[in-house]
Amino acid sequence: MKEEDFSNPIQLNQRPFASAATNKSKPKLKNENQEKFAVNYLINTCGFSPERALSASKYVSFDSTEKPDSVTALLKSHGFTAEQINYMVKRFPSVILCDPQKTVLPKIEFFRSSGMPERDVLSIFCGKPNIFKRSLEKQIIPSYNYIKNLFESNGKSFGSLKRLAEIFCCDLQSRLLPNIEVLREAGVPESKIVVLLQYQPRALMVGRERFKKVVEEVKELGFRPSSLKFILAVQAFTAMNKSTWEKKVALYKKWGWSEDEIILAFEKHPCCMMMSTDKITAVMDFLINKMGFESSVVLNRPAVLSYSLENRIIPRCSVYKVLLEKGLIDKGTHLVSLVEYTEKKFLQRFVQRYQGEAPGLLNLYEK
Repeated sequence: MKEEDFSNPIQLNQRPFASAATNKSKPKLKNENQEKFAVNYLINTCGFSPERALSASKYVSFDSTEKPDSVTALLKSHGFTAEQINYMVKRFPSVILCDPQKTVLPKIEFFRSSGMPERDVLSIFCGKPNIFKRSLEKQIIPSYNYIKNLFESNGKSFGSLKRLAEIFCCDLQSRLLPNIEVLREAGVPESKIVVLLQYQPRALMVGRERFKKVVEEVKELGFRPSSLKFILAVQAFTAMNKSTWEKKVALYKKWGWSEDEIILAFEKHPCCMMMSTDKITAVMDFLINKMGFESSVVLNRPAVLSYSLENRIIPRCSVYKVLLEKGLIDKGTHLVSLVEYTEKKFLQRFVQRYQGEAPGLLNLYEK
């Protein structure tokens, strides 16, 4: 063996380590370049803010526009506007890295083949863009067939799937079916289960044990499983935990309601327990402290708590105060007449009727 084969052993030993270091640095550099490329693409093409683009780049990184552009092109060719595409990407950035032909297109074609209106097909994907990541054969089609059969067997038109889009992102076997079975065992009619699915499908997507506990708690409150209010209460309870419920009970007590009265209000309008404490406080403070209504008036009509304070309650109460000051209505005018009337009926009953005696009433209301 030649002498030079053993010469400079230090240099020989350094080469493997130098190579390893180089190999390690390349992926890191590549990832950095991909993240930078993705950030620029999301800002310039999808309308992201720099902060949002940087955050999204942690989950999607690419160094070529080929796939994002091909996904965008396919979506546009199937009726999605640029605004809708950007909205979907902001909600679920990974959509731009889906395979356009194998992943995106089959799902669009499936919902179109179901006979849904075009606008509803677009709404499904805009509302839940992560549906593109769900298996068509294993999840979407079985869920679709099950829900369709359930609706039709109860004499309901399948109708719009916009609200049901979330169902297609939920596992049928582990979530939806077990929770529907819990409702059946509790005595809830199929027709009411369909209503819950149709309008509040998210309530059926919690874990089975929690859902079962919620159903038991609603029964303990005295709601009849055969009533529509039962499923509204179930929906309310799945939207909050016990601590949140107790905070709202304590809040209503501060306004003079007893626990029995709170349950009564909840039975009349379950949504009164689903609003934020800030919203409850603001509406109660305005109606009781500023307008002088009794707390019992709100208790009797808890639905008024659901209306917008700025866009409905305050403008209508401004009209009420003027009419009251001019002696055109009695102080006993019921709150339901004031807040719950449709816009057309309110204008007829409280504005147009008194234009002669209070000519500036319409301007006041519109302001």
